[in-house]
Amino acid sequence: MTESEIREIIKSVLHENADLQREQFDQVMLKTISTILTAFGMDERDRVEIRADLAHLRQWRKSTESVKKAGWIAILGVLASGLGGVLWLGVKTALGK
Repeated sequence: MTESEIREIIKSVLHENADLQREQFDQVMLKTISTILTAFGMDERDRVEIRADLAHLRQWRKSTESVKKAGWIAILGVLASGLGGVLWLGVKTALGK
């Protein structure tokens, strides 16, 4: 047996082991995800419902972010209006005397 043949045998054994490890990893990941979904009360076979739930959560998050942004804009608008009113009243009082 030549050195190159030995190298080829070792390579093929290593590739087989890597493939087995990948398959085992995939099985462990699928079982873990299934366990997590079951713990949350979801059936992993009902992927359409899970996808719809996650889409709804994303939509809810985006809408709360937009409400938060609008709230800050409203607060800043009230503060700016109040400050403008105070300045106008000050100018009006100063010019009136």
